[in-house]
Amino acid sequence: MDNPRQTRRSLGIVAGIAAVLLVAGGAATVWTRNNANRQAPTVTNPGQVAPDSPPDARPSEAQPSEPQAPDETTKATDAPTVEKTLKTYFLRDTGTSFELVPLDVTVEASSDEPDAILTAAFDRLLDTAEQNDAFNTIPTETELKDLSVRDDGIHVDLSREFTSGGGSASMMGRLGQVVYTATSLDPDASVWLSVEGEPLRLLGGEGLEVPQPISRQQFDAEFSL
Repeated sequence: MDNPRQTRRSLGIVAGIAAVLLVAGGAATVWTRNNANRQAPTVTNPGQVAPDSPPDARPSEAQPSEPQAPDETTKATDAPTVEKTLKTYFLRDTGTSFELVPLDVTVEASSDEPDAILTAAFDRLLDTAEQNDAFNTIPTETELKDLSVRDDGIHVDLSREFTSGGGSASMMGRLGQVVYTATSLDPDASVWLSVEGEPLRLLGGEGLEVPQPISRQQFDAEFSL
């Protein structure tokens, strides 16, 4: 018959060995898991990786920008102007005759060139009917077609309305206005006067002969207002 005490001792030894094996196995498992976590690289699903930039956003050569066409309105607005004061000439009735009256006018020209300044002066002259008790004998419909300052004098081209209407006094008066205003920057200059591009030889129905060129001195000598 087996000894009960010996049997219990054997069972205790077996249980102790099993406990040791269990603890050792658990420790080995923990060590293995930690070591795997430290050494194994993290693998991420490539389909879930967000690229740094869109696939199509590849560097490309810089394309030169097309030059912007200048805006005409802005260009005209920003263009510098020159302010100049000079004389335009009108007629005044003295009671017995007429006389040419100089009137100061301040104009804004596109440049300080004589052509631009005189053109601005003629624009003011043709747009003014009366000023300071002096009147304009040039028909209101008259337009300045061209004005240029050249070596041989000042060339003034007017529209055909310049020769319409009025008697001899009116014709001589408007001729004097043009000659004196055109020479306001240079009183000794000569004036070449044309109408619609053709030299003006005769003025008015009575056929007043107009010298080409004509100066202030010639006008005073040949025409009496």
